[in-house]
Amino acid sequence: MELDGCLARVPQEPSMSDRSELATPPLAYRPEFKQPEPQERATENGLVSTLRSISETTLKEEGRPLRSVHAKSHALLHGEMTVSSDLPPELAQGLFATPGSYPVIMRLSTIPGDVLDDDVSVPRGLAMKVIGVEGDRLPGSETEAVQDFVLVNGPVFAAPNGKAFLGNLKLLAATTDKVQFLKKALSYTLRGIETAVESVGGKSATLKQLGGHPATHPLGETYFSAAPILFGEYMAKVQLVPVLPELTSLTDQPVKVFGHPDGLREACNAFFAHHGGRWELRIQLCTDLETMPIEDASVEWPEEQSPYRTVATISAPTQIAWDEEKSRAIDDGQFFSPWHGLAAHRPLGSIMRLRKAAYRSSARFRSDNSGCPMHQPRRLEDVDLPA
Repeated sequence: MELDGCLARVPQEPSMSDRSELATPPLAYRPEFKQPEPQERATENGLVSTLRSISETTLKEEGRPLRSVHAKSHALLHGEMTVSSDLPPELAQGLFATPGSYPVIMRLSTIPGDVLDDDVSVPRGLAMKVIGVEGDRLPGSETEAVQDFVLVNGPVFAAPNGKAFLGNLKLLAATTDKVQFLKKALSYTLRGIETAVESVGGKSATLKQLGGHPATHPLGETYFSAAPILFGEYMAKVQLVPVLPELTSLTDQPVKVFGHPDGLREACNAFFAHHGGRWELRIQLCTDLETMPIEDASVEWPEEQSPYRTVATISAPTQIAWDEEKSRAIDDGQFFSPWHGLAAHRPLGSIMRLRKAAYRSSARFRSDNSGCPMHQPRRLEDVDLPA
């Protein structure tokens, strides 16, 4: 449900002083920081209902159950995450408390709940599942051994809270059963408007969400949690940054999508046929609730107050980035949620709280209508990737 509309910039590598300490120490989380919205349960019900309506529409159109959002994947990767061995105490929390390596799978996608040609250009998401993670679990995740990170290619959400998020989702749902050539025409128009807006220093999350996102290479993007998570004693946002020069050279690089319905898949396959990938997983700790709120996901936390700091690296070998076999294993056989994980990384804020029921309902709909129950892997071999 990665619905952010802001194109991410690629941040610079933090200095060693940023890595080793913060000018202001991070705030320890306290339960009173949680501030539920009025009628949050009603918003949750509305969210689940809206997502189900998208799934029911696409089931009729496609003849198979799809994710309510982020239905179309463009790269399905396997790799390894290595936790850094020299982290300072405030970063050595939860999953990152002990150095080690874990297998990962990553799913790169775009936001609509219907499978569209790639010249309907919309924001991107990257979901990552870390496998073999043991420890105290989140409620509903007790029998699992994974830690999921659900990321988008912008530092903030288009909506500050759950009620506004539901309004945006209803807008997206209203376009689900529209004729595709109309969506393409709208996308061309919105990309032109967005370019004009950005030329004078602005950005519009709504324009990008509806089809005005630049048609650039998804592997060159930086991805963000946008909303915060618990980070052991503290609170943090998460960032995944490409660091391999071959990846960073793809930032803002145009991709051929006109006449290429699956142009993003083609671009990802072309890259991983000849290169591996390497990213850094970085954490931004909350140091001030006034400037770094946990209940308003539309506020970008200032990096001059708290820079993103590296806690792990992710590497992926050369591989087929997308094919039908991988799609059956990951698109159909897995689902990702920030509520799959350790209690030390509990999602925070109204957007994150609402995701729990929404993701669970969407996964249940897919499972019920495919006849294939979904199980969280304990080993990479459980994902049933092609040899």
